Amino acid sequence: MLSVPRIRVSGSGKLPRHVVLTASRYYSSHDSILKNLKIGSHTRVIFQGFTGKQATANARESLAWGTKIVGGVRPGREGEHLGLPVLPSVRKAMEVLKPDATGIYVAAHQATGAIEEAIEAEVPLIVAVAEHIPLHDLLRIHAMLKTQSASRLVGANSPGIISAVGKCRIGFQPLPCFEPGRIGIVARSGTLSYETAASTLRSGLGQSMCIGVGGDILPGTSLKEGLQVLVEDDDTEGIALIGEIGGDAELEAADWIREYRAKTARPKPIAALVGGVNAVPGRIMGHAGAFALPGEPSALAKIEALKAAGAAIVNHPSRFGPVLKSMLGGSTPTGAGVATSAPVSQQRGIHTAVRRPISARQASHRDVRGQRRSIYLTQNTAFDLLRQRGIVIADETNTGPQKLLAITVNRSTQSPCVVASPSNDTCDVQKFDFTYGGSGQDIPIETIAQHLRLPPSATDSLRKLINELVTLFTEKEAFLLETRIVSSSDNHKHIDSTVKLAAARFGFDDAAFRSSGRQAEMQGLRDVSVEDAAEVSVEKDGIVYIKLENGNIGTLVNGAGLAMNTVDALADAGGCAANFLDTGGKATSETVKRSFEVILTDPRVKCIFVNIFGGLTLGDMIARGVVLAFQDLQMTVPVVVRIRGTNEQEGQRIIAESGLPLFAFDDFNEAAAKAIELANQGLQL
Repeated sequence: MLSVPRIRVSGSGKLPRHVVLTASRYYSSHDSILKNLKIGSHTRVIFQGFTGKQATANARESLAWGTKIVGGVRPGREGEHLGLPVLPSVRKAMEVLKPDATGIYVAAHQATGAIEEAIEAEVPLIVAVAEHIPLHDLLRIHAMLKTQSASRLVGANSPGIISAVGKCRIGFQPLPCFEPGRIGIVARSGTLSYETAASTLRSGLGQSMCIGVGGDILPGTSLKEGLQVLVEDDDTEGIALIGEIGGDAELEAADWIREYRAKTARPKPIAALVGGVNAVPGRIMGHAGAFALPGEPSALAKIEALKAAGAAIVNHPSRFGPVLKSMLGGSTPTGAGVATSAPVSQQRGIHTAVRRPISARQASHRDVRGQRRSIYLTQNTAFDLLRQRGIVIADETNTGPQKLLAITVNRSTQSPCVVASPSNDTCDVQKFDFTYGGSGQDIPIETIAQHLRLPPSATDSLRKLINELVTLFTEKEAFLLETRIVSSSDNHKHIDSTVKLAAARFGFDDAAFRSSGRQAEMQGLRDVSVEDAAEVSVEKDGIVYIKLENGNIGTLVNGAGLAMNTVDALADAGGCAANFLDTGGKATSETVKRSFEVILTDPRVKCIFVNIFGGLTLGDMIARGVVLAFQDLQMTVPVVVRIRGTNEQEGQRIIAESGLPLFAFDDFNEAAAKAIELANQGLQL
């Protein structure tokens, strides 16, 4: 890090302002290694974890496809695997094999060390596919990346990066979806990127490159950076951008698109999709990064920004192919699920601005419910943690105006930050970055106090509170410590200048325990009695299940991005999902059955919509799982099954010939219409 940071203030209008303490030299050096993302037939690839089961299967497939894998690493061992050299360290592999890129195929608890080793060896491109890498490990990795200008990270929690033109795959993308062509894809969701790729194939376009930035909270490569690479790529003629709820990446991409279109005579056409329009506030929607932190925009705000910048908006990945084909042909795309001109709120059939109402029940659960990657504490438990640290909790006599103060992460700068607003909402949020693992001396307490409109006499009290929150954030591996503060000095008598806590919402990273065995004591603070029992019951099965308000269609989907999009696209078609359910990217017959079981615990469900894209998951395997589950569970609600992708025809045949009241489709619109019809009829079989 540079010793003398600069202050950068960005944002205007209704968007939150960000005060970012950072070093300008980092951005220029980091931008200089964007070229490392331009993989192709020339790219020499090594695998870390080369001899493992997952890496071996992936390497065989990639080699047969044409990827230039030159060897791999197994710590402390030398030898040969798949006819290629195995070396004991990444540094040794760099010396002997001279790779351009490394694919990291190890479990989450080993991935941090593997990424760090690759950075230290200065591998130009590092692709990390593992999910559940602890957030604070990634903060340390980004701190390392900011000190160098040799390595570029893709991931974590990423499907990887693939050049269809150059036959180079570093990741686990399903190869049947990829053929050389004209469309570049940059995406936060793996499953949505696979269906997008398949859509371009059906439209006769194919793909140039697909950059999976991944669904993590702090990805190593952003959507904007992916756009920069694709725009400069000679093989790319049109671009599909896939975003979702959480962070500012889509707004940054929109700003870049606007500037690009303004200065380019013939800009490449760009179409975009943003998932999570109907995401439950305060919930993590499957992906580790699929939730909004204080001051971050909604999915609708992202859609508005992208459309205003000149991108065509689609509401389902199957529409990317036809829309981009139309744009490449010089026509304005039209039809259901496409927006190009009028404000989003005026479009019919695509992400209407009328969102699900937040009921009292949902609002009461917002502070404590979480799953998979998060542990939310009850407010009383959070207060107890702070009392132990000498923080004063407000009582009923402290009635001054509440102000927002939080410790979390700034996804744009990959740094921890203080978030502050002088009011109880996020309309005037500012973010103040600080150095991870530092002493906190770089936190501008006086500036924060001024922004909070606290008197000078409250500065010392504020400093103590922020220091304790930062310590708790670091020591216990939190991702969000959100508070509301009051100060009796707000009454201008200045008798008591103590800043006190009026409310607290604390979230801790569950991956620290599940992946690395850390923070066991934080697990014990979780109170599942205030959470939904059905949602908790399927966590052990790797299923993310979240109930939604006012729905009557159960949804069963493989992949978090596709699950969010299914809920959104159903709403656009006039339906209302009763739940979000992500079986995981690799759904099995067992998880399908368990998913049916938990969906059927909800008496509101009148129809179940199974939406599977067979990328990594085989369509015929899912179809057999659906048939078996339907028979075993003696189901009495109709099931609509949409299967696309790998082995889709066989899967559809199995459903059609099952003799069961199952409705098979390959087109999303037709499947959604049938599910809505059946749900509204409320038929029992």
